[in-house]
Amino acid sequence: MLMFSYKSRDRQGELVSGKMEGNDTDHVAGILLGRGLTPIEVKPAKASSEGISLQALFEKPVSLDELVIFSRQMFSLMRAGIPVMRAIAGLRDSASNPIMTKALIAVLADLESGRTLSTALDKQPKVFNQIVVSLVHVGENTGQLDLAFDQLAKYLEREQETRKQIKSAMRYPTFVVFALIGAMVVMNIFVIPVFAKMFDKFGVELPWTTQVLLTTSSFFVNYWPLILGAAIGATAWVKHWMASEKGQLIWDRKKLQMPIVGSIISRALLARFGRSFSMMLAAGVPLLQGLSLVGDAVDNKFMKTRIDHMGVGIRSGESLLRVGASSELFNPLVLQMIAVGEETGQLEQMMTNMAEYYEREVDFDLKSLTAKIEPILIMIVAGMVLILALGIFTPMWDMMSAMKK
Repeated sequence: MLMFSYKSRDRQGELVSGKMEGNDTDHVAGILLGRGLTPIEVKPAKASSEGISLQALFEKPVSLDELVIFSRQMFSLMRAGIPVMRAIAGLRDSASNPIMTKALIAVLADLESGRTLSTALDKQPKVFNQIVVSLVHVGENTGQLDLAFDQLAKYLEREQETRKQIKSAMRYPTFVVFALIGAMVVMNIFVIPVFAKMFDKFGVELPWTTQVLLTTSSFFVNYWPLILGAAIGATAWVKHWMASEKGQLIWDRKKLQMPIVGSIISRALLARFGRSFSMMLAAGVPLLQGLSLVGDAVDNKFMKTRIDHMGVGIRSGESLLRVGASSELFNPLVLQMIAVGEETGQLEQMMTNMAEYYEREVDFDLKSLTAKIEPILIMIVAGMVLILALGIFTPMWDMMSAMKK
């Protein structure tokens, strides 16, 4: 479809303008008339790639909070019997995020051209992920679109709560780390050079700790533009590398192997796996398709490859228990849950139990995370203080001794 810009008037005579996809100008005009707007001018939109890219830099992405609100509102509107197109139009007008507004405008245009809601949402991957699209698709096929949005809202709310817990647990360590970095910069640029001039004036022999401090400080003072440029360049390179397929796979694997927080991340992802998989099974999604969708939902390339291998094993005739054990993602207790679920035909409930099990563990570990990190931070601070003390005060004691003699 092509993009067209239009000007029209509503029933009150107010001027309404915007952009819309369509096959041709007549198609766009017909859509406008269907919305109760009288077309004044419809013409192909001019391409402005520079403006779009510059605007995209300052656009705020759609947050999880906004997706939760969208899902809750859609559930309420569907439950009240509001038609889908009318519901989307209402949410489009009330959306506060420009990206969400543009996505809903495109979704509404697709609906008016005869596409299904799941197909229209699938064309907006920056806003609606595969879990959203799949649940909506199942809701459309079963005639329970309102329940699909209700399930989606509950899933997103649990995801939101987990993210808030992680942010809360990491707030104190992050503050301490940035404070240490700031203190090191201030010491190297403003404090140590003062002592360096004093030591040069007295001409005392300096210990190795002081020489290290003075060399580091001199490098900071003389080459700070180079350091800043190198830091910016390294950050840009790391972001580019992590955006690549190979870089993202390596980084996602390393995250799960990090000390202290790696196991928490792993269990949080497995809790998301259990919730998503349970939701897929409850919605009637086939096992193989559900595994594929859940692999995208965990948002970890390394874990997705393991889940995809599970799907390959199931396709070749193996049981979920066997492929789950070979994936090395689950502990024996969870594998026992999976076995019971397969034997009793209650796999959906067992997946929910698995998710709750991992969520309890993650909740407990997050509450004690600060206590685990504090000793490490204290040791780092103590080491910095020791080096500064040895590097600054040892020459000063030597100077005092020399002056007494």
